[in-house]
Amino acid sequence: MATWQCVKQCGACCHLDPADRPDLEEYLLPEELGLYLSMVGEDGWCINFDHISRECRIYDQRPRFCRVEVETFQDMYGIEPEELNDFAIDCCRQQIEGVYGDRSLEMLRFDQAVGYIPI
Repeated sequence: MATWQCVKQCGACCHLDPADRPDLEEYLLPEELGLYLSMVGEDGWCINFDHISRECRIYDQRPRFCRVEVETFQDMYGIEPEELNDFAIDCCRQQIEGVYGDRSLEMLRFDQAVGYIPI
C-alpha cells in the first residue's frame, strides 16, 4: 500500500499559479486567499520557494494551506482522516505531472518514496 510523504526538493506544490487553481475561493478563507495571492511571484512560483535548494524558506512558518495535515484537509476539503493518504497522493501526483510532467524525475522520485505502483 502506498503511503503519502513529502519528497524533499520537489517543490511542485510551490507552483501556486492561480490560473491552475480556479477553485481557490471554495476552500480558502478570504484572508487566506489574500495571503495566497500575495505569495505568488510573477512566474507563478511561491516567492518563498528557493529554486536553487528547491526548498521552502519559511517551512516552519508556512501557512495552513501549505500543510498536509488531517485537520487542515478535513476543514478545507472535507477529507476524512482515513481518506487523507490516498487523496494526498493523488493531489501530489496531479501537481507534479502539471509542473514537471508525468515521466519526470520528480514523479519517479515521488512514486518510489510513497510506494506508488502505476497501473
